Amino acid sequence: MNLQVQPKLIIHGGAGSSLHGKGGLEAVRRSLHTIVEQVYALLLSGVNASVAVVQGCQLLEDNPRFNAGTGSVLQSDGQIRMSASLMDGRLGRFSGVINVSRVKNPIELAQFLQNSPDRVLSDYGSAELARELQLPTYNALTELRLQEWIQERQDNFKSTMANVVAEPELAETSNSRRGTIGVVALDTYGNLAAGTSTGGKGFERIGRVSDSAMPAGNYATNHAAVSCTGIGEDIIDECLAPRVVVRVTDGMSLKDAMQRSFAEATQNQRDFGAIALDVTGAIAWGKTSQVLLAAYHNGEKIDDTLELPDGTEIGCIL
Repeated sequence: MNLQVQPKLIIHGGAGSSLHGKGGLEAVRRSLHTIVEQVYALLLSGVNASVAVVQGCQLLEDNPRFNAGTGSVLQSDGQIRMSASLMDGRLGRFSGVINVSRVKNPIELAQFLQNSPDRVLSDYGSAELARELQLPTYNALTELRLQEWIQERQDNFKSTMANVVAEPELAETSNSRRGTIGVVALDTYGNLAAGTSTGGKGFERIGRVSDSAMPAGNYATNHAAVSCTGIGEDIIDECLAPRVVVRVTDGMSLKDAMQRSFAEATQNQRDFGAIALDVTGAIAWGKTSQVLLAAYHNGEKIDDTLELPDGTEIGCIL
């Protein structure tokens, strides 16, 4: 088919403080690159950005390595509560679910809510929606996450959150944290969309709400789209995703908008990362954490951010 616009895609599997204990850098790279390849093929086939984003989020949710869907962390009471959101930039429409349990893909519920008059549902409402849609009950618990929680309970939950990526080696390097997955896409029609999904921090107070189901962590218009990962409270305090998008809407380049926003975040000692696209096809990422687990397709090849230097780092491909 004749492409009107060259599609672009960027995904992330979390941000953290170490790549140790993540099954090795190459294992994480293979996971991310495989998903980028699959979702980019959909974009080339003419699938719209929102559908591609949902598919990418599902693939990331289904990979137990990442803290979303299968492999989600446990809260302080030993339960899994997941949050996800989708924003269609063409429609300017946000939808999401907060602290939903016993579903395989929270992003599917967010997708359904795109066409609902009530577009953000919390735990009980999300559970009722899953029943209405006749989604099969699903247990997202993995043995690694259970053992992680048991260990923390024995330590009286001294950690403020769980590990971003689930791997057996984490017992030795339990400082690799801050997990979320996200997908941002530009389709052949020039439309943008962003999706974000998470199992939360892990070990948190029951009822704590992640940025992943808020515009603060997931935002898209017809100008730009952003998905965030990291400390949710820091992302909320900076209102990071809309901050970048509004700056692009007001005429700033995506690169400049990311640089300005992350400079402010560094001054405020925030701990997070973000991925972004704009309508011109520019691809950008930024982090204040040591590691950002992101990969992208620039229209010619797949690349990633797995070996960026520690500390604040901004990248942009025009």
